[in-house]
Amino acid sequence: MSSSSMNAVEIAGYGGPEVLRLTQRPVPAPVAGELLIRVSASGVNRPDVLQRKGLYPMPAGVSDLPGLEIAGVVEAGSTADLAAAGVSLGQRVCALVAGGGYAQYCVAPVGQVLPIPRGLSDLEAASLPETFFTVWQNLFEIARLQAGETVLVQGGSSGIGVTAIQLGKAFGCTVIVTVGSDDKGRECLKLGADHFINYKTQDFAEEALKLTHGAGVNVVLDMVGGAYIAREVQCLANDGRLALIATQGGHDSSFDGGAVLRKRLAITGSTLRPRPLAYKAQLARGLIEKVWPLIEAGRIRPVIHSVFQAAAPDGAMQAHQLMESSTHVGKIMLAW
Repeated sequence: MSSSSMNAVEIAGYGGPEVLRLTQRPVPAPVAGELLIRVSASGVNRPDVLQRKGLYPMPAGVSDLPGLEIAGVVEAGSTADLAAAGVSLGQRVCALVAGGGYAQYCVAPVGQVLPIPRGLSDLEAASLPETFFTVWQNLFEIARLQAGETVLVQGGSSGIGVTAIQLGKAFGCTVIVTVGSDDKGRECLKLGADHFINYKTQDFAEEALKLTHGAGVNVVLDMVGGAYIAREVQCLANDGRLALIATQGGHDSSFDGGAVLRKRLAITGSTLRPRPLAYKAQLARGLIEKVWPLIEAGRIRPVIHSVFQAAAPDGAMQAHQLMESSTHVGKIMLAW
């Protein structure tokens, strides 16, 4: 490294996108179990927006800088930690981090550092970790989605949504998505979704039951919560599973508990950021083994909507404005 300082984007005070400020910070030093990565691209995600608003506190000991996924080059790390991660100095990697991703350098736990799939750019690779870890965990590890089943994905055009579509199809499932416009729905069909439901003009529960000939869907991936849960209970099949990953529609829900009993439903919730490092490392191994080959074979591809220059004074602000507009299809990225 030629300098002990770096450009970074910090949250100057909780509020709107305008509180994101380009600043100088010391380059972080990796401790045991970490690698230092020189960042070339960072992903922008909904949790970053919540953190900016003061609604998503960092775990103890984590950088106050936002950013949960990065790609770049391994800059430093002990011989033991490089071996544990299965990478070498100078190798291109992507990583899931608990914070600090909006910066030119970032430390990452060795178990969450992944080689970049062959054929992908750093920018494409940086769009993978947050959504792929989340979808893999919730759809396949927790909800046990199986080939031949039907999954309903709320918010099909989001970063999570486009990942869930492609993973669901790659593993032999029927995928139904909800979207806010027919244009977004058609984009989801291009990515492999079997059906889309425009939640602004249709009742998604009624439509999901029609599309499954009354049987219901086996799994729902939900980032809305609130009043949606009652309708999700309604359209879930017997032994159906609801995986709740966010509550953008509110924390409080009222639903038919009798239907949960009669249909033997399972309702689960999870957030990934506070989970133990060993758990995240297990997810990383699953992705490398089962998903990375699909990406390298071209069966799954990154979907990037927009790229903003992180070092521009208003780059991160514009990225967050776009995120909150919900007009995008796919990922929003920062390039360093």
